Amino acid sequence: MSLFLIRLRLGKPRKSSVLLRLFSNGFSTSCGPCLITGAEPCGEGMGRLEIYDRSGESRDFTCLEKKVPLELLYANPMVTIGASHGWIATLKDDGVLRLQDDLNPFASSTDPKRIPLPPLVTLPHCQTQIVTNVSMSTSSPENNDCVVAAKFLGPQLSFCRPAASSEWTNIKIENPCFFSSRVMFSEGDGMFRMPGRGGHLVGSWDLSQKHKQKIQRLRFQNLPELSKAKRELLHSCFTSEHLVESRTTGETFMVKWYRKTGMSQSKMKTKALMVFKIDEQGNAVYTRDIGDLVIYLSKSEPFCLLASSFSRLEPNHVAYLDVDEVEDVDLQLEERGDPFDMIRSPRVPAPYYIPPQEID
Repeated sequence: MSLFLIRLRLGKPRKSSVLLRLFSNGFSTSCGPCLITGAEPCGEGMGRLEIYDRSGESRDFTCLEKKVPLELLYANPMVTIGASHGWIATLKDDGVLRLQDDLNPFASSTDPKRIPLPPLVTLPHCQTQIVTNVSMSTSSPENNDCVVAAKFLGPQLSFCRPAASSEWTNIKIENPCFFSSRVMFSEGDGMFRMPGRGGHLVGSWDLSQKHKQKIQRLRFQNLPELSKAKRELLHSCFTSEHLVESRTTGETFMVKWYRKTGMSQSKMKTKALMVFKIDEQGNAVYTRDIGDLVIYLSKSEPFCLLASSFSRLEPNHVAYLDVDEVEDVDLQLEERGDPFDMIRSPRVPAPYYIPPQEID
């Protein structure tokens, strides 16, 4: 679905005086989660960033004064390959992986930051053209202690310190169950972690021990009873596993995301979500109650928020976002809601949830 149809349903974009003052005055404020709905062309390949604030009082989307390159949203050869902490990762034809804050609505509108990472080195029998995702250990790659992890489709996992290193540390993963996994950073453990295919294994890489690998086997418990039809449906789906950490409560969850192509064979539709709470003993307990939390899944690194900290956020929800889907799931009722109150499956050009930002 085009951006034009999104506009028809949401109405004319509003100008947010708070956000506009934020860019001009630079005062400190806490901002809620948001997503990018597009950019309004303003000449010379640039557009004014348009966002939707998930925690705001208005259901309109906001057109900011911040100008961004339209190629980040709509064109090649610039390819967006992931996001972490509001930083978008890009991989151009020159093979250089960059971190950019252009699409972060709370970053500077006049001084965008584009940080090139060291030249990629491809390990034997690996590839570095297709990136599964990126993850950062801190909120900014400019921090001296920030480590960036890039997971490539296949066995290669690479780390670098943008502020302190001129090269990547490359690891070849032997277990094929991690070849299509997505990497995340656990602040509680101080390690990068990845769920294996099916979710039975979790790999961790300890930064304090030269990226020493640890493998944890999970034991699934409290599994729901499913009808034969539901089991067959889930078995027919494309399934992805996502680890997410609640930094406020210290809890870790694994979300299994079940999607399937529709009649057109071109769009993936979510059929089910299953959430498991993971403890230190390796128990993965199925739950429909995550309390006062909201989990955000997208092409960005997953994150988790306290619903009570923001207006209009509903507790015990999972919000998921892809190019053709923008929806929430109430885990207790297993009901889905469309945050836009509009036609299902809008086309989102940059399917990244931007987490809350503390701006100074």
